[in-house]
Amino acid sequence: MRVTVDGVPVALPEDATLLTALRAAGADVPALCHDERLTPVGSCRTCLVRVGGRDLAACVTPAENGAEIQVQRDDLPGLRHDAVRLIVSALAPYALEGDGELARTCRELGIAPETDQQGAGRGRDDSHPFVHLDRDLCIACGRCVRMCAEVQGTFALTLTGRGSETVVAPGTGGSWADSDCVACGGCVDTCPTGALTEPGLPVGTWRGNLTSTRTTCGYCGVGCTLDVLTRDGQVAAVRPARDGPVNQGHACVKGRFAHGFLRSPERLTQPLLRRASGLEPVSWAEALDRIAREIRAAITEAGPDSLAAISSARSTNEENYLLQKFMRVVVGTNNVDNCSRLCHSPSAAGLTAAFGLAGGTDGFEDVEQADCLLVAGANPVEAHPVAGARLLQRVLRGARLIVADPRAVGLAGHADVHLRPRPGTNVALFNGLARVLLTEGLLDEEFLRQRATGLPQLTELLDGYRPQQVATITGVPAAGLIAAARLFGQAERPAIVYGLGVTEHLHGTDGVRTLANLAILRGAVGTTRGYGVNPLRGQNNVQGASDMGALPDLLPGYGKVRDPVARDRAEQVWGARLPRHDGLRIPQMFAAARAGDLRVLWIIGEDVATTDPDANEVVAALSSCPLVISQELFLSETARHADVVLPAASWLEKDGTFVNFDRRFQRVRPALAPPGQARTDFAIIGALAAACGSDLGCSTPAEALAECGRVAPVFAGISHERLDREGAVPWPCPDPALPGVARLYQDRFATEDGKAHLAAVPYLPPGESADDDYPLILITGRRWAHYNSGNMTRRSGNLELDCEDRLDVHPADAARRAVRDGDPVIVESRHGRASLVARVTEEVARGQVFCAFHFPSSRVNALTSSHADTVTSCPEYKVTAVRLCQGKSQ
Repeated sequence: MRVTVDGVPVALPEDATLLTALRAAGADVPALCHDERLTPVGSCRTCLVRVGGRDLAACVTPAENGAEIQVQRDDLPGLRHDAVRLIVSALAPYALEGDGELARTCRELGIAPETDQQGAGRGRDDSHPFVHLDRDLCIACGRCVRMCAEVQGTFALTLTGRGSETVVAPGTGGSWADSDCVACGGCVDTCPTGALTEPGLPVGTWRGNLTSTRTTCGYCGVGCTLDVLTRDGQVAAVRPARDGPVNQGHACVKGRFAHGFLRSPERLTQPLLRRASGLEPVSWAEALDRIAREIRAAITEAGPDSLAAISSARSTNEENYLLQKFMRVVVGTNNVDNCSRLCHSPSAAGLTAAFGLAGGTDGFEDVEQADCLLVAGANPVEAHPVAGARLLQRVLRGARLIVADPRAVGLAGHADVHLRPRPGTNVALFNGLARVLLTEGLLDEEFLRQRATGLPQLTELLDGYRPQQVATITGVPAAGLIAAARLFGQAERPAIVYGLGVTEHLHGTDGVRTLANLAILRGAVGTTRGYGVNPLRGQNNVQGASDMGALPDLLPGYGKVRDPVARDRAEQVWGARLPRHDGLRIPQMFAAARAGDLRVLWIIGEDVATTDPDANEVVAALSSCPLVISQELFLSETARHADVVLPAASWLEKDGTFVNFDRRFQRVRPALAPPGQARTDFAIIGALAAACGSDLGCSTPAEALAECGRVAPVFAGISHERLDREGAVPWPCPDPALPGVARLYQDRFATEDGKAHLAAVPYLPPGESADDDYPLILITGRRWAHYNSGNMTRRSGNLELDCEDRLDVHPADAARRAVRDGDPVIVESRHGRASLVARVTEEVARGQVFCAFHFPSSRVNALTSSHADTVTSCPEYKVTAVRLCQGKSQ
């Protein structure tokens, strides 16, 4: 399509508006109600143009082929000037100050405040820690309302009042702090006037006097691209990048606002060494010398396997790579693991067994093209808010949605079918869905013949999973099971997204395998007929930590320790002979410490005393180990039990890369220097290697990633230089001249026979069940305002949004125990007790309770058991039998 703008010819796509044409021609007109991310409304009339004698709002008018658009002729500039002047006349004079969109527009049009202009006197709302409202600057453009609805999907805002009194307000009435706002900040970003601001950064002030550093968020595994704005060595604000490949200009409360921890007086700034009187500050030289002496002594007296390290999903790829190399080359042991053991190790095992690689099958752009989404055991609206918002928008645009989760939270309220299985019965549920697909012929038979194996064995097994039998096991009505299976089976492009509600079970790997069965039966993986099976990763670099080989049985790139080919390649690059046997997993490390077999335990960036299951036993392991090293930002519960505490840099102070949940490598860049004597994990590992008399051969993170590519060819095409140029590259990427592979298995699967493997896996009961003594089942997870143990978010303004751990209790269970909303309660299990505050809600089912673990003082993980996935040792966080009583902790 071609049009002219004041005589200048412009070529346009078919769905273009007149405003698109103006901008393509370089014609600048105000558009105060318009944001290209949002549905246009044409309410402000400041973008008036003339076509065929008619004056039209350019933002809402479709362009037509051959149209002659007039912008600067005759009275048009004056009409736009008058429209802006009318808007400004109702505002306070300071509306024209600063560098916001409205103020810039007024300067360009020569509009100044009237000498008698007073504004409406409608007042402010500063109740919220992150979003402040000045009603006297609101022009009722509705951009914030549309941002909240169309991008975030929270629908927390509305326009209230009539005529010139119309202003934005929380939809629930009352103050902003008491509203449904989840503080994504999108309303602040889109506001053209400064009516909505964030504290400490008035609208527009960042443009000239702040330094901007592009990096990748260090909270969850979505991998949002952020621009960090700094001034005088402090973070002034964090803005989501409009061109971020995953977040596309969106963020959540954690990535955007939870940077206050950087300024916390509790930041560790120098090494600490335990002496008789407790932990005392020492020099780096003394701390490193103590550790090096202990390492050498342990190797000499008890052998390399008397040492172990827990790497960090919060550290960069390069830091994880360097740590596992240190353990294997300097120490001589495979005793290295990371927190994926506690969350997504069943994903790695299950996806590898089914398809061949230990990552999700498709890029997120493909997943959100699905016409039917099965979201299982995940609450992305709270745990992965940006991904959750994008999934919700897909559903609001017409995709069908099946949610499989015991709780009625997040996306469940928008589901066509919400399946609420009893905790621990996922395998029966997924087998039941597969049974309906089989019996109703909702299969891709050609795909199954040519690209899959195991159908006869699965068919035989599924004879025992008729809908009514599954209903007895899971509590899911047979009609709901059948309806869900039909939705999934009749979809043209289904996709599966899942989370820790699938993996953190006694049979978590089986859960992943049976979920993968559904995609295979539909031919929805490695084809254009669906978008596979995709795990939502919990921590920012839990995928990358495993990719880099911070695992006891796997080398970088998932080469097996026992595979001579993979081991020989690593030995050639590293110039050292590697141990041939698998190392200890995290639970085995703790067991070895309690048994007296572990002499040194090095823990990087993990508060295991708070986050790991059966916390009392974890603390016992830390107390039993002769040397515990904690590398941390703060004196966490784990650090309090350490013998040496090393002050580490945060993600905002590091150089390197992360890998997000859909396998994208993205750059991490330092916006600030670490405080005091704190160092990056990369620098600490290198310094300790030097103290031990070794040189790891990588002086910079860029060199470490390049070396990793030689050890693991699957990453050989990825480098810092390429990422700086291209922004993000998914693995596999073995060639720097070729793009990474976002959608896997289009030609063949990565299994030995090149086929997808169906799994005939029977349902087995969870490790614990309710009984007369412990009649409730506890599920643990996250809430939207905090992250993991809360070490960072509790030291930011997020604490004002959520200040305690709460126990969700069904009204019937609460009434039976005379528990009211807000009551303090004691929760007891067979393993420990926790102090919480009751929240009475129907989000949980009868007989079930839910809580997060963001506040160490609650000791939630003292409740959870040592039961773990039989394949990977992933803990059974999602099923713990508990009892409940009123009272305060004793």
